[in-house]
Amino acid sequence: MCGRYTLRHSTQQIVARFEVNDVIEATFGEMEPEALRYNIAPTQTVAVITQNSPRALEMMRWGLVPSWAKNPSIGSKMFNARAETLAEKPSFRSALARRRCLVPADGFYEWQKRGKTKQPLCIHRKDNALFAFAGLWDEWTSPDGSPLHSCTIITVAPNPLMAAIHDRMPAILRPEDEGTWLRGNMASANELLALLAPYPEDDLEAYPVSTAVNSVANNVPACIEAIDAPADLTLSL
Repeated sequence: MCGRYTLRHSTQQIVARFEVNDVIEATFGEMEPEALRYNIAPTQTVAVITQNSPRALEMMRWGLVPSWAKNPSIGSKMFNARAETLAEKPSFRSALARRRCLVPADGFYEWQKRGKTKQPLCIHRKDNALFAFAGLWDEWTSPDGSPLHSCTIITVAPNPLMAAIHDRMPAILRPEDEGTWLRGNMASANELLALLAPYPEDDLEAYPVSTAVNSVANNVPACIEAIDAPADLTLSL
């Protein structure tokens, strides 16, 4: 699964990296576009890139609320979507066909079980570069007629690095595949699903961090600061 991640690059850097044509600032609400985010959690507002001619950067709620949902509370349980069942589940099938997105990030967290406790780890590219999770989005209309845009992050089987930590990992797209993922209805379901593969472990590294990240209230640099590895940590660091 992917339940927490980081985004510490500026809006300008995101726009340049993903060749964004339009920043929909009206969707940012009270959030400062340049705010550094060390501990992004489900139900929070997150940056999302869509191919709405032109390619746009906007803010959405993390946790997919399908257009047919009775109320938005379902989103709190739909912050991840398994790649293997996207084409089958009604919650994701329509979004896979028509509403795909990129979710910019520069790191994510996972918790490794250690007896009765769990050790949080931060995983990121070795060069600290921006990357994109493969995501889906949808629009739900409230009873008063106002729209809610929300998204989910897709997960896949783990690469060898992540397998020592958890049995799932977020689907990180290769830069050359990002355009295909976004491109409207031009790709078949099989072509799209083929893009959702475990990211190469050689490009990633993981290190233990403090339990500060356990609380969603903590959006501080301490969340990403490395700590000494516990003696019984099974990951090769």
